[in-house]
Amino acid sequence: MSREPGRAGPDDGADVVDVLGVGFGPSNLALALAVQEHNERAAPGEGRIQAAFVEQQAAFGWHRGMLLEGATMQVSFLKDLVTMRDPTSPRSFLNYLQGQGRLADFINTKTMFPSRVEFHDYLEWCAADVRHLVSYGTRAVGVQPVTGPDGTVDQLDVVLRDADGDASTARVVRTRNLVLATGLVPWLPAGGQRGPCVWHNSELLPRLRELGHGRRHSRRFVVVGAGQSAAETTSYLHERVDAAEVHSVFSRYGYSPADDTSFANRIFDPEAVDHFYAASGEVKQMLMDYHANTNYSVVDPELIQELYRRAYQEQVGGEQRLFVHGACRVAEVRGSEVGPIEVDIEFLPTGNPRTVTADVLVYATGYRPIDPSAFLGDVGAWCRRAEDGELLVERDYRLHTVEPLHAGIYLQGPTEHTHGISSTLLSTTAVRAGEILDSVLGHRRPTPELPVAHDQAGEPATVGPGWGDPGVVTS
Repeated sequence: MSREPGRAGPDDGADVVDVLGVGFGPSNLALALAVQEHNERAAPGEGRIQAAFVEQQAAFGWHRGMLLEGATMQVSFLKDLVTMRDPTSPRSFLNYLQGQGRLADFINTKTMFPSRVEFHDYLEWCAADVRHLVSYGTRAVGVQPVTGPDGTVDQLDVVLRDADGDASTARVVRTRNLVLATGLVPWLPAGGQRGPCVWHNSELLPRLRELGHGRRHSRRFVVVGAGQSAAETTSYLHERVDAAEVHSVFSRYGYSPADDTSFANRIFDPEAVDHFYAASGEVKQMLMDYHANTNYSVVDPELIQELYRRAYQEQVGGEQRLFVHGACRVAEVRGSEVGPIEVDIEFLPTGNPRTVTADVLVYATGYRPIDPSAFLGDVGAWCRRAEDGELLVERDYRLHTVEPLHAGIYLQGPTEHTHGISSTLLSTTAVRAGEILDSVLGHRRPTPELPVAHDQAGEPATVGPGWGDPGVVTS
């Protein structure tokens, strides 16, 4: 289905996919599973979806740098890639366990939260099932409109390139719908800059493996951040046999516990997305402020208690290796690329500084969404924005576009401003994939074999995108 770049005219008879997904993390993997199951149920030639996905990694992987031993998921296994969409799906976490011969053993653990390593293995198991839909080692670099004879743009040409190649590897895939799930990018605070001795926690495990090759001596670590990943990184480094000292630095006075109580968790329910989408801007902000402590810069209470216990026991024993610097910030980092480095830590209430000599500084300071505007290029001019510059997104995750663009562009991830706090999390991934698939099916032009509904005036009725909003006009 690939073609040479530079072709942006009407369809020339070459293959056109119904859906092209860019990025293949859990979100587009869930969509691929939904497409696969839809096609398995559909009779030959009746409503089947032709889909393709591209991923710049050489193989499936999700936060591999933080697959720490002992780390568990913060979301129930029932919120896997399929169950909330279809509890009978054969791609559920429970069916995965059955296939691995561990179902009874997992039940006996009496937990809803599998280890991160095991859940990642489940994701790889799912990815292998739809391997035929994915081109790994492939990067999408741009989008071109395909203008039809009537001036409308019903299709898009997506320019692809080998992830490690140059412009000579470029080719084009034409699609009726584009689904962007490019994930989040690691974020460092102002002045932070990665280097041989300064990392982001997303690369923790491979960096530690490189650090350990051929050298076994005690090392001093500084970890910046107040969230779950920062606390996990601190705990993991402190347990290492080569850790002389671990310094945890954050601007709060102490780690804040995550609100994982049952009522608060309703903010992650699929119905909460409907409520949030329909709310006013003022209410949206209120809900985000009220429930930020379910997800942002918070830590499991058990891990907080464990870190405090370790620090206290070291005080009692007179050999302290774990230092927690609350109400502090990293003011300056000095040193060579090969280390050691000098880290100036400022105590915010008084401004008093303290300098720590370290071998490694790890920023566990979170991620930021990727703005798709640069990737969309000229096509982005047909995507409407709010007064604050945010892209307008329909309830079915389809960008609000204007004439002449009729091809669908969907976002998976950077929709927190319209769909709420679960947008970048696993909680609603399965349901969202089903909604996007329903929307793609709903926006298809009716085939001659199907009856076309008419309104009272005798005009053809519009078809909603799968979630029952009569105000959405289809292409």
